[in-house]
Amino acid sequence: MSDNNAGSKISFFIVGMGIGALMGLLFAPKSGEETREYLTGKADDGREFAQRKAKELRERAEDLLERSKEIMARQKDAVNTAVEAGKETYRRESKVS
Repeated sequence: MSDNNAGSKISFFIVGMGIGALMGLLFAPKSGEETREYLTGKADDGREFAQRKAKELRERAEDLLERSKEIMARQKDAVNTAVEAGKETYRRESKVS
């Protein structure tokens, strides 16, 4: 759910950036060239922000994957230990009978 929430925040950011750019064009007190430079700068800022967030999400996903692998390895070891204990108990009990 946290990853979905982060994606939602990024979507809102991008939509807000677009609305802000449109409003900036409509009510710009600057010349066209200055406005274009400003918008280009803001677009670059937005792209850098999106890249940073994507990198953070990728790192989180890799971390979760690594932790999941570790948990699965521990569970596998626990199951193998239980199976071996069961086999050993069966062997002992079959010799007693």
